[in-house]
Amino acid sequence: VEVYNAPDERAKNGVRPSILAYYYGEKGEESPRVWILTHIDVVPPGDLSKWTVTEPFKPVVKDGKVYGRGSEDNGQSLVASLYAVKAMMNLGIRPKRTVILAFVSDEETGSKYGVEWLMREHPELFRKDDLVLVPDGGNEEGTFIEVAEKSILWLKVRVRGKQVHASMPDKGLNAHRVALDFAYHLDRLLHEKYGERDELFDPPESTFEPTMVHGPADSPNIAPGEHEVVFDCRVLPRYNLDDILADAKRLAEEVKERHRKELDGEVLPEIEFEVLQRMDAPAPTDPNSEIVKLLQEALRKLRGKEAKVGGIGGGTFAAYFRKLGIPAVVWATLDEMAHQPNEYAWIKNLVEDAKVMAALALL
Repeated sequence: VEVYNAPDERAKNGVRPSILAYYYGEKGEESPRVWILTHIDVVPPGDLSKWTVTEPFKPVVKDGKVYGRGSEDNGQSLVASLYAVKAMMNLGIRPKRTVILAFVSDEETGSKYGVEWLMREHPELFRKDDLVLVPDGGNEEGTFIEVAEKSILWLKVRVRGKQVHASMPDKGLNAHRVALDFAYHLDRLLHEKYGERDELFDPPESTFEPTMVHGPADSPNIAPGEHEVVFDCRVLPRYNLDDILADAKRLAEEVKERHRKELDGEVLPEIEFEVLQRMDAPAPTDPNSEIVKLLQEALRKLRGKEAKVGGIGGGTFAAYFRKLGIPAVVWATLDEMAHQPNEYAWIKNLVEDAKVMAALALL
């Protein structure tokens, strides 16, 4: 077992840990290797009033399910990977492949202190001939193997106008109006210009969703001077994120001109951009690669099911391995309750997925 601590002054004890546990194969350190990566961080609980089965961080077992925040994302697969190795250890089995269980920080907010940090600071940990399973996505039947991901762009847009009393809008510049104008036209522009479809992915088109909105006005009679909106963009690999950023900046100049005012010697509005996260999609994992064929064989033998391959809009650890040229797949048996109130994980899925994980080391 090895522990790697990424420095982060915001965290308890000033570090974000990632833990690697090795169970060596029949040839010891010379055995081929399979990684099973899960993440130990979770998203916030959201609206607490929507949690009706239990409180987010008080797990409850009910009707064959474990309820609680992080139960499915990513606790189910984390525990399944432990049981896969524990079963082999209890039976005295040395598998064909060394299993590397990785319990990694910071997946939910960009991996800066997780996989990205590990690959930058400890490249010696990774080999080109490694096989990689990321059990952090899938479907209810366990028949979907993800081999491709869209590019990800989280773009924060800041608009600055001038705050005034709402009854005298001519005395200032309402940042909300400017931001809404910009957001509406950016949404139209991106969907029209980057609207092609690729049926490998689900959904098959690029998505551009305004998510977080913030404005400082705390009273109905204030026309705010600031507004922030964040766009979550999941873009098909055929498109370049630099082109999207350039289009956003060009549109910003048009919107600024439409709302242009000179107030107290200052030309407003101002529109600024901040890239919160960017991941340019790497080449997909070859559907004929060893890890794909191995997983398909395991599902065929254990469940009698044929698994299909495809792509998703979400981001996972797999993209970082693909960037290194290491074949990685995303697979698990999930009800897709991640990030929702009353999140749960089926215990039966945990058990059955543990069998598949063990098979990847044995076949």
